[in-house]
Amino acid sequence: MDVYKKMYFKLFNAITDSLELKEKEKADELLKKAQIETEEIYISSGE
Repeated sequence: MDVYKKMYFKLFNAITDSLELKEKEKADELLKKAQIETEEIYISSGE
């Protein structure tokens, strides 16, 4: 369950940060990076 909690907080924080950005392109980059990092967390967890 800790893996899902870690993934949730990673994505939640990225979404919150992206909403504060004025530039859409930077917000998109931030969200894509968070998605990739979250997928890597899941894959490395072995679940």
